[in-house]
Amino acid sequence: MFDAPSPPSAALLQDPAFATALRLCGAPPVVLRGGLIVLHRRIMGLHVAMLPRAIPPADLTDQLRAVGLHRLPLLLSPEERCKIPRAMPLRKPRQIALLDLQVDSNTRLARLHPKWRNQWRRALASDLHMAHGALAADPQHPLLMAETQQRQHRGYTGWPAPLTAAFASAAPDQTRLFTARHKGQIIAQMLFLLHGTAATYHIGHTTAAGRARHAHNFLLMAACDWLSVMGHRSLDLGLLDPRTPDLNRFKLRTGAQVQTTGGTWLRWHPLARGVRL
Repeated sequence: MFDAPSPPSAALLQDPAFATALRLCGAPPVVLRGGLIVLHRRIMGLHVAMLPRAIPPADLTDQLRAVGLHRLPLLLSPEERCKIPRAMPLRKPRQIALLDLQVDSNTRLARLHPKWRNQWRRALASDLHMAHGALAADPQHPLLMAETQQRQHRGYTGWPAPLTAAFASAAPDQTRLFTARHKGQIIAQMLFLLHGTAATYHIGHTTAAGRARHAHNFLLMAACDWLSVMGHRSLDLGLLDPRTPDLNRFKLRTGAQVQTTGGTWLRWHPLARGVRL
């Protein structure tokens, strides 16, 4: 039995729009009682169940039994630290940068690191023009193509372009694409996905001109103002990866706080007897 008094997480990977996007991509998840989303995948030829970014409820085993998944290896990655009996740790907890949006714009400005704030001010003086709206549900969208190329070049992973496009198709109002232009040319973009009262920075891209003009500082501050006005309480800026110190610094200098996740765990009945409770 799992010790988890908290309700299912409101994380992006537990949002109904994510489940719908997966169905549109031909990879339907299993939705348990209360809306908890469980993925069913093959890893190295082995069928596994995955519970992403959620604290497991006390009756998870019974819920999995009801849908025939209770005997599969189960990978759990809770949103925060919690007690998970009869499970083996696979990966240490990771850290994300979480920005509180429940403050006014003056407070958001005051909590910026001085260098970050100076970059934002230089962006304001660079004659940039900003626009935002829903993301078009097109896997060939220029931002998605640029992100795919950037990911291949830099060697990191993320959502495939068709999944992001499917999310936009399933819930266009839960996407917000901020675009910066200089002299009519797009020089930077940032895409945010909305889920409940939270939001997540999803992907972005900038050009040499965008970097020179600190366009991402410009867009992120504009996005925070808009998200706050729309009632969103927090913005997940993503994982803090030791391989990307410059990106980590950019995130943390916004005033974001470090939040530790619950790590990754494996629960599988053949191994349960050998796992110390």
